[in-house]
Amino acid sequence: MTGLTALWLPILLSAVFVFVVSSIIHMATPWHRDDYPPMPGEDAFRAAVRPLRVPPGDYMVPRSRSMDELKSPAFKAKMDEGPVMILTVRPNGEWGMGRNLALWFVYSLVVSVFAAYVAGRALPAGAHYLAVFRFAGVTAFAGYTLALWQMWVWYHRSLRVTLLSSFDGLVYACVTAGTFGWLWPQ
Repeated sequence: MTGLTALWLPILLSAVFVFVVSSIIHMATPWHRDDYPPMPGEDAFRAAVRPLRVPPGDYMVPRSRSMDELKSPAFKAKMDEGPVMILTVRPNGEWGMGRNLALWFVYSLVVSVFAAYVAGRALPAGAHYLAVFRFAGVTAFAGYTLALWQMWVWYHRSLRVTLLSSFDGLVYACVTAGTFGWLWPQ
């Protein structure tokens, strides 16, 4: 068993490395460029929705208020008529990246702490690189990837985006695992 305090350096550096790699993936490669294509008739949609002053939040359209309503012919007609949407509304104004980047780094730290905890409970100081890589890597992969698939299952997120983001998660997991293997206490 290896304590978390002995793993502070791989925890911190793996989060930094994941942050850098994710920045490269999203800024220097084209594979996420088409994750969110423009909505057909975007200007007309914005003009139609703007007067509603929808507050920031997550919405489902149409949305039943009860199981009975969900089974009603009127609700079925709404579903058949469309549009059927799950929509996230953000606050108006420019999208500042500072908060998002800070939260992403904190998230990466949390994933690294979990990877450290699992690997540290399973392995002693001086463990072989590949053993450390395996435990830290599978834990980091779970942290970066598995929740993406429930969004695909339940909310019909794009399979393409889910697969690409899962590949990103695999890269982040390998970066995390490699950092832990490299800096594992002897």
